[in-house]
Amino acid sequence: MPRIRCHYTDCVFVDDGYCGAAAVELDPDSGCATYTPNEEAVATKGEDWEEEELEEWEEEETDEEEDDNWEEDEDDI
Repeated sequence: MPRIRCHYTDCVFVDDGYCGAAAVELDPDSGCATYTPNEEAVATKGEDWEEEELEEWEEEETDEEEDDNWEEDEDDI
């Protein structure tokens, strides 16, 4: 029986780095369609500080771009 190495760490089917699902469906665009997050991953999804931190960085970059645009507009006057 072939074994499929899986890089998802939070899938219910992953056992010691290999997929244990009876059948696996792969989509070339979206990846593994069999992937199912375990209960711990679902419970901590709202506590993902990295995502919140990235959103803050994106907001700061947007603010800086607006400042740059304002300075360019003043030069045109």
